Amino acid sequence: MKTRVYYDDTDAGGVVYHANYLKFCERARSDIFYENGRSPAVNGGHFVVRHLEADFIKSAKLGDLIEVKSEMIELKNASLILKQEVWRDDVKLFAMTSTLAYVKEGKPCKIDEETKAFFKSAIY
Repeated sequence: MKTRVYYDDTDAGGVVYHANYLKFCERARSDIFYENGRSPAVNGGHFVVRHLEADFIKSAKLGDLIEVKSEMIELKNASLILKQEVWRDDVKLFAMTSTLAYVKEGKPCKIDEETKAFFKSAIY
């Protein structure tokens, strides 16, 4: 997913505020569904972040064109692990690994086979 860094993404110095890297990654995860004609709400459930590790490498600034790249590391019965990176041209700015749990009514649930197949084809 490519996006521009806008004023509301930055602090007073024009540098992307740290929490907004998480928002960029969240938008990219949602876009994986939307770009494939699906909703992030899957069969009465949805995915929540259970765990994440983030590495802030370099700063993005106001006006930068950035790209979020997503890669599936592991797909389990009720969760998946994603690696996401934010790039500006050939410069890596941010890296994050997150565990996403599939829940229905607040409880972990098994991911159905159709959704697993979707992930395998949509996230490389």
